[in-house]
Amino acid sequence: MFRTAELGQKVSKNEFNQREPLLRQALLEAQANLRVNSKFPVIIVFAGVDGGGKGETVNILNEWMDPRWLITRAYDEPSDEERDRPEYWRFWRDLPANGHIGLFLSSWYSQPILRRVYEKENEATFDDRLDRILAFEKALADDGALILKFWMHLSRDAQKQRLKKLEKDPLTSWRVTQQDWDHWHIYDRFETAAERTIMRTSTGTAPWTIVEGLDSNYRSLTVGGIVLKEINRHLEEARKKSLLLQELEAQQQSGKPVLQAAEAENPENVGDALATEPGPPPGTTILSTLDMSLHLTKADYKKQLQKCQARLNLLHREALKKKISTILLFEGPDAAGKGGAIRRITAALDARHYQVIPIAAPTDEERAHHYLWRFWRHLSRAGRINIFDRSWYGRVLVERVEGFASEAEWKRAFAEINEFEEQMTEHGLLLLKYWVHITKEEQLERFKAREQTPHKRWKLTEEDWRNREKWDDYEHAVNDIVEHTSTYNAPWVLVEGNDKRFSRIKVLTTFCDRLEAMLSAKK
Repeated sequence: MFRTAELGQKVSKNEFNQREPLLRQALLEAQANLRVNSKFPVIIVFAGVDGGGKGETVNILNEWMDPRWLITRAYDEPSDEERDRPEYWRFWRDLPANGHIGLFLSSWYSQPILRRVYEKENEATFDDRLDRILAFEKALADDGALILKFWMHLSRDAQKQRLKKLEKDPLTSWRVTQQDWDHWHIYDRFETAAERTIMRTSTGTAPWTIVEGLDSNYRSLTVGGIVLKEINRHLEEARKKSLLLQELEAQQQSGKPVLQAAEAENPENVGDALATEPGPPPGTTILSTLDMSLHLTKADYKKQLQKCQARLNLLHREALKKKISTILLFEGPDAAGKGGAIRRITAALDARHYQVIPIAAPTDEERAHHYLWRFWRHLSRAGRINIFDRSWYGRVLVERVEGFASEAEWKRAFAEINEFEEQMTEHGLLLLKYWVHITKEEQLERFKAREQTPHKRWKLTEEDWRNREKWDDYEHAVNDIVEHTSTYNAPWVLVEGNDKRFSRIKVLTTFCDRLEAMLSAKK
């Protein structure tokens, strides 16, 4: 695999001096176009052998381009703050926004390769880690990101010469460590792991380019030229897609058939171009099977509420000691009682150890990232409780029904959400997902009651009334959500919410039972 990067390719100083100014100017122009047409981010990963020029290449790109719109990130062993969260939290946190370029050194490839080289993990586990990388990069690429990956290569002999040369120069000797020499002694193991990594993770949307790292002039011009070419190509593709969408929207408004036009122009992207309506209204759904007559008397409710809240307080104290974090998310129709259930949970907790996160329409900053970015960044440190009032399921619920996400976008979101939740539960977080349900008739009564209650009128909006018109579409979407994302480690808890007292006790009891089971498993 690496023979083509061991040819001793070089660029003379004279040639470099001629080509460099032109390349720099072109890169700055491409970067400016990227900023103006900020529809996607650029993610550039650098990996490869020690001494292959990864750091120097990142430095020269920062020199050639406008550093205000570049971010550079390198990763060592996780800090205490990072260990408290799932592994990919720090990568999601650092992703560039649309219109920006991110340069990543020792990124999500570093730990899997090192653990395999040092035989801390077997090949099957290594492949699982590479599959996670594939899922991560696919989610970003599907959302429009341009991903470029460079493997900076040196032969074993060339690496030895490079390290010795750096050591001899007093100005660069600090760059060579004992670890670099240790890695050189097991060069063959690194090469084997690198080959498997590149073979499994080089895809059409996130390809690897192997670059010979012996000559800095050749290396810099090669990487810079590829970055320039791919940014311009991606910008042109984004421009064409935007024009196609405008044409389709115009045809929709004029009443002309749009599917044939889309297929003729770009048949692969019809699903992305058109936000399709959900399927036909459902007959029997998972929600229609709930017994909505369940209720509690006021006396029973008061008695059970005190017991549940006391139990929850004790359990959370133990979870805090054992550093077990909890993620609770609440979804449901407007006026279903999500806020009331959340308040009964927080009343039993120390305010220092929980956070309620209300999710509304994304901000400009959030819209400039992948839709999961804002949820990753909210994951708290070990032992805390995060409570999401609405959540990442908006992509497959509101955005789907209201047409804010295309069919391709919300359909692939099921797999992205499952991957996100799997990473949380693998890390040891307790994840509980509540759908608090009410009937359409009960919702109408609550809406009318809100209209008559001065301190509750603010909760009722025109959008709430408008959403009622799509009740069946939402119910159909919820059925799909439960079908695709209710997993063993992250099941949906469907709460019969017509009686608020019953629903609050069910939420509390379920939370306590699940937390107690997890604590018992940790003993």
